[in-house]
Amino acid sequence: MKSAFHIAVLDDEIDITQLLANYLQSHGFRVTQLHNGPSLMTLMDSDPADLVLLDLGLPGEDGFSIARRMRENWRCGLVIVTGRGDAVDKVVGLEVGADDYVTKPFDLRELVARVKAVLRRLAPNEASAAPAAAAPASAAPGASDRLRFAGWQLDLAARSLTNPQGQNVPLTGGEFDLLCAFARHPGRVLSRDFLLEQTRGREAAPFDRTIDVQVGRLRKKIEADPDDPQIVKSVRGAGYILVPPVTQG
Repeated sequence: MKSAFHIAVLDDEIDITQLLANYLQSHGFRVTQLHNGPSLMTLMDSDPADLVLLDLGLPGEDGFSIARRMRENWRCGLVIVTGRGDAVDKVVGLEVGADDYVTKPFDLRELVARVKAVLRRLAPNEASAAPAAAAPASAAPGASDRLRFAGWQLDLAARSLTNPQGQNVPLTGGEFDLLCAFARHPGRVLSRDFLLEQTRGREAAPFDRTIDVQVGRLRKKIEADPDDPQIVKSVRGAGYILVPPVTQG
């Protein structure tokens, strides 16, 4: 179990990286400050970060390109922290693989809460290693391995799905991975490319439309009316979104 999660803060403004480093360190994180893309790649080869806070407006290679390279080579948390608040930038940021998107100016407490949330999703069995508030004594063992939405329960450790009536609903491996991707990013529009990367990784072929088939099959298992979905909805021209809120435990 890790003694502290390693956070890399990449921003071309030294004042910003120093501010974030001081605050994150006060919450128990180990922090490395960086100011350009090459320094991040060097760090990931020598001392990989568990999560990267990435600005988009960087000298040389832009943040979106760096995010793509990160997703091609490493599995870590990725939170974009930028002054770009345009909806298109947010969609692109999530499409290239960011776990979250935070716009400047930001509240430090909220940012740390988002960082902790991403780390919990990525490493539920090591959640206690993050400097988060201790779980209540009454919390059930392995509660962080279970995600709940609209009465459904997704057990990440057992790779099982239980309906609101308490019955197990069989899923294929692809359907389970797809539902996990939705449950880990509730309320966010997820592109087909992002969902393919989450479920099939590098095996996904360009313009692969099998994600639509998988969504259709998944809807038949979790929707009261698959023709009028209320849990996983389509967003025209953008992808899909899991509508209900998701809780852990």
